[in-house]
Amino acid sequence: MIIKRIYIDHLKNVALFNDCTRKDLEKIAERSDVVDVPAGRVIMHEGKVGSEAFVVLKGTVAVRRNGRKVTELGIGAMVGELSLFDDGVRSATVECVTDCTLLVLTRSALRSAIEEVPAMSHKLFAAMASRLRTIDSRSYV
Repeated sequence: MIIKRIYIDHLKNVALFNDCTRKDLEKIAERSDVVDVPAGRVIMHEGKVGSEAFVVLKGTVAVRRNGRKVTELGIGAMVGELSLFDDGVRSATVECVTDCTLLVLTRSALRSAIEEVPAMSHKLFAAMASRLRTIDSRSYV
C-alpha cells in the first residue's frame, strides 16, 4: 500500500486530477499499473487510437507532432489523457528519451473509478474544460 501512496502523490500533481480528493486519487491509483520503459521506446504513436494515459514517475519523454519535436516532459507530466475520454486518435507521438518509469491508467480503469465515485467525473470534466480554455486563449493572442 505504501507504493500506491507514492502514486497518489504523483497523481495529485497532475493538472487533470487537481480537484480530485485523496479518496478519488486512491481509486485511480488502485487501478493503475507501473511499467519501466527503456530509452528510445515509443509509448504512443500519432494518428493511432489509444486507450491509456501515462504519468511520468521517472525519466524524460519527448513529444512529437508531424515528426517535429514539440517539447520534452519529465516527472509529474501526463501524456495521452484525451484517450481516457474517447476513441479518437493520438495527437502526438511520445518517446522515452531516458529510461522511464510510467504510471499507466487505462480508460476502463478510470471509468471503473468514476463508477465507484461518480462525483469525480465533474472534477475531471472541469479540469479538461479549464485546459481547453487555456489553450483557446493562447490561440487568439
